[in-house]
Amino acid sequence: MKTQKIAFLGLAFLTLFACRQKSNLEEVIQIPEPEAQETQSVYGNPAEVKAEKGKFKMRGLTYAYNALEPYMDGKTMEIHYSRHHLSYCNNLNKAIAGTDLEKWKLEEILKGSDPNNMAIRNNAGGYYNHNLYWEVMSPKAGGQPKDSLAAAINSDFGSYDAFKAQFVDAASKQFGSGWAWLVVNKAGKLVVGSTQNQDNPLMPDMPVSGTPILALDVWEHAYYLKYQSRRGEYISAFFNVVNWSVVEKKYLEAMKRVVKE
Repeated sequence: MKTQKIAFLGLAFLTLFACRQKSNLEEVIQIPEPEAQETQSVYGNPAEVKAEKGKFKMRGLTYAYNALEPYMDGKTMEIHYSRHHLSYCNNLNKAIAGTDLEKWKLEEILKGSDPNNMAIRNNAGGYYNHNLYWEVMSPKAGGQPKDSLAAAINSDFGSYDAFKAQFVDAASKQFGSGWAWLVVNKAGKLVVGSTQNQDNPLMPDMPVSGTPILALDVWEHAYYLKYQSRRGEYISAFFNVVNWSVVEKKYLEAMKRVVKE
């Protein structure tokens, strides 16, 4: 009887020990905490960059400042977004404060405001252009377009390589500061062109006109820290970070507008 009691106590002890071990194991094997924010990096977090006040806001980035390296360096991205782009946003809000333009959508301002009002023209353009520029880039992107956009490029340019050559040429030959564009025009055709300063194809009387679906900033502040005067290298690097899925989405949206109009 005594032997049975000892055996019983021993079994109970082993059972309790096993349960504790299991409990400890469950405490150790836990789902790791997610990172604070996917946009955080050594250069800071673009989500923390806020406009002073007004209608238009900083939209943030969906990736960290250094996420496009080695093609776009993190320091340039941080300066470009948190200083240059923020300045356009703040100055646009100041320019329209207390006017009817506060009720207008951004595209309406670009299409219909007084082109001689340079405060609005430059800052509305700078705000819109940069929003598009950030949006059409992403990490682990590049390659070539597919599906509807690929078919349209082949139809309107002859081939992807022919389109790329035209786009590179437009970006390379834009004198001084400006932008290179891929645009859907009123006829629903894809066209390439460039504009100076912060002008864009939505504004009246531009050298290229229509709805922009791809934008490349060729102001020196977009590339000088990494590429210095080698604009051609920067233009080539851009194609490694183009998010063609986003560009195609914009293409389809632009074509819907063409049909409605």
